[in-house]
Amino acid sequence: MRSGETVQMAHGGGGRAMARLIAEVILPIFGDAELARGHDGALFELEGQAAFTTDSYVIRPLEFPGGDIGALAVNGTVNDLAMCGARPLYMSVGLILEEGLSFDLLKRVLGSMRAAADAAGVRLVTGDTKVVDRGKADGIFINTAGVGQVVSAAPIGPAAVRPGDAVLISGDIGRHGIAVMAARENLGLEMAVQSDCAPLAEPVLALLEAGIEVHCLRDLTRGGLASAAVEIAEASGLSIALEEPAIPVRRDVAAACELLGLDPLHVANEGRFIAFVARQDAGRALQVLRGCEVSAGAGVVGAVAESPAGKVSCRGPLGVARAIDMLSGEQLPRIC
Repeated sequence: MRSGETVQMAHGGGGRAMARLIAEVILPIFGDAELARGHDGALFELEGQAAFTTDSYVIRPLEFPGGDIGALAVNGTVNDLAMCGARPLYMSVGLILEEGLSFDLLKRVLGSMRAAADAAGVRLVTGDTKVVDRGKADGIFINTAGVGQVVSAAPIGPAAVRPGDAVLISGDIGRHGIAVMAARENLGLEMAVQSDCAPLAEPVLALLEAGIEVHCLRDLTRGGLASAAVEIAEASGLSIALEEPAIPVRRDVAAACELLGLDPLHVANEGRFIAFVARQDAGRALQVLRGCEVSAGAGVVGAVAESPAGKVSCRGPLGVARAIDMLSGEQLPRIC
C-alpha cells in the first residue's frame, strides 16, 4: 500500500481489497506466527487459573499527546488483566475502519499497538477487520479481548478489602483526560500535557512477586480516582478516607483543571492504578512500586475504615474532609 492511499470498502464482505489490506498492512506490522496462520482462531496453552477481559475503544481524536487509539487499546486490556492479578499473555484485535481512512494513519496506529504489545509482553494472536461506509466509524474503532494467567495467591477484588488497609496510588493523576481534552478542543495550553497511557503489569507483578498482601487493584480510567474509590467502597461495604495533599497532581494538570472547572480526582487516567494492601506491607509495597519506571511516583494516599459504610471522603490541606461521589454523567465522552 503506497503512502497517500486510503481504506476502501470491500463490497461483498471480503475480496481482494480486504485480503490485500490484511496481507500488506496488518500482518507485517503485527507479525505474530499464530496470527499469520490465517485461521479462524488462535490456539494456545494455559496453566492454572485464567483471567479474561474485553473492551472497545472509540476515543476522539485518534492521536493525542502521549499516545493514540492503538496504544490505548493494548494498554487498556493489559491493565484490566493486571488488575485481576494476572500476567497478560494473549490478545485479540477487532478493527472497524471507516472508508477513506488514510493508510499512513492506520499504519501508525497498528505500529503503536505492536510497540505497546511488545512492551507489555503480550501477543496479538487473532483478530478481525471490517470496513464501514464513510462517516460511520469516525476513522477507527477498536475492540480487544485479553487472556492472562492469574499469578496472585489469593483472590484480588473489593471483597478482599479490609479495615486498616493502606491505599496506594501509582503516580500523578489527570494527565490522560487533560491531554485528550486539550487536543480535541484546541485549548492551546502553554505546554502540552502528555497522556499517562502505559502498561501496568510490571508494577502489579512486582508487588505479587515480592509477597505483598494485595487485597484489591483498580486502574483509574473513566471517572478517575474518585469513581474507582467509590466503586470499591460500595462493593466492599467499607469506608475509604483519602488525603488530598498526598495525591500527586502535576502543576500543569492542576492549572488546566482550574481553568476548566474540573476536579483532578474525577479526570480519567490510562496508566495509573490504586492498590489496597495490608497496612503492615504498605512501606514495602511503596518501595516496590517506586522501583518501576511507570510507578516511580507512587505514594500512600489514604486508608480503609469500617464506617461510614460505602462512603469515600477526602481531607483537604486545611484538615476539612469533603464527601467524594461519582459524577452523575460522563465528564468527557470518547475518552477511551
